[in-house]
Amino acid sequence: MATVKEINIPVADPHDPYKVPAAMPSSADRAPRSFSLDDFAVPSRKQDDFRFTPVDRINEFFVPFTASGRTHVTISDMKGHKLDAAKVEATREAMGERYSGKVSKPNDRPSVVQWNASAEAVIVHIKHDLDEPVLVKVEGSGMDMDALHLVIHADANVHADVVVQHSGMAMLAEGVEITTGEDSQISTTFVQEWQAGSKHVGNHRIHVGKGASLRHAVVTLGGDVVRIRMDQDFGGDHGDVNMLGIYFVDPGEHIEHRTMVVHNEPDCKSRVVYKGALSGKGAHSTWVGNALIEPTAPGTDSYELNRNLVLTPGAIADSEPNLEIENGDIIGAGHASSVGRFDDEELFYLQSRGISEREARKLVVRGFFAELIEEIGVDAISGHLMDAIDRRLARSETPNSDSVFEEDK
Repeated sequence: MATVKEINIPVADPHDPYKVPAAMPSSADRAPRSFSLDDFAVPSRKQDDFRFTPVDRINEFFVPFTASGRTHVTISDMKGHKLDAAKVEATREAMGERYSGKVSKPNDRPSVVQWNASAEAVIVHIKHDLDEPVLVKVEGSGMDMDALHLVIHADANVHADVVVQHSGMAMLAEGVEITTGEDSQISTTFVQEWQAGSKHVGNHRIHVGKGASLRHAVVTLGGDVVRIRMDQDFGGDHGDVNMLGIYFVDPGEHIEHRTMVVHNEPDCKSRVVYKGALSGKGAHSTWVGNALIEPTAPGTDSYELNRNLVLTPGAIADSEPNLEIENGDIIGAGHASSVGRFDDEELFYLQSRGISEREARKLVVRGFFAELIEEIGVDAISGHLMDAIDRRLARSETPNSDSVFEEDK
């Protein structure tokens, strides 16, 4: 007769209610972590992590493939000059050597496919403070499946900015690992400006060191399908992570961002703020924000926010914040999300001062993004990002676009 295994539910210590884990497993506990493809089922819309994803449009990323090697990566300063090797070491290494594969393990099927398809990892090792940002240019040159693995590793007490800029035409599976050393202050900005038809499935795994501060920004302004998942945890107390996102979705595009912040250490702080605008029939955005506060994380201060501005009929924005709290001894935890059209009061205010409705709407959209671009705080790319958004707004004014920017006749 088979032995039935009893469920062991931990009993809390009444004198220390945060000593034992919660009886129910959290989302982080349930999620598999593995380098083996056999540990992950083929994604479908029935799976919670893919229920908003058009899986039929990215099924190439779910099966093993041989990387084409057609994605070109260059590392320099913002002016294209060679980096000071004493401050930044830019190298390549075989997968799983010194730096790669150290921040958790692949956490979904696309990320493990990418890991196994990548022949080597591109390493950016920051050793000393930097006066100018590091620029990592990722340029696609075709629609053959390719894989890229990027590692950003910052030593303790370092202050630095890193900008990763994606452009061209690509079918790219990308893995990113970010490690920040103790008491470091790091900014990473990932910009996706793919040509029409490109597909990009990415996975960012982030480890914030003790007392360290990380500003992690993602700006997605192009691509047929872009899906980026971000998983983060802390390596010690008093860590601080600020995750910022901007996206502009054109007709027929699917842009998806998924953030997971795990508070596993005491006295840490997290902020997640994502804003998106959608224009045109079939434009589809998805933001899923997850925050988990574990029993080991008293003193947590966490908040996540998503705002979506729908510019035209036929655009769809999915917004889903999730918060799991396993610890009552926290400073605060909250979330908010919204999907809406223009604020009539803002438009009335601008029009009452002689600004046309078309220009008023454009100013509202620019203001919607400008605050977040300023918060990203990288002067070298702020103007470029606003110019890119202006080009998107101009595209929304083309004839037969059903644009809300077209003035009433």
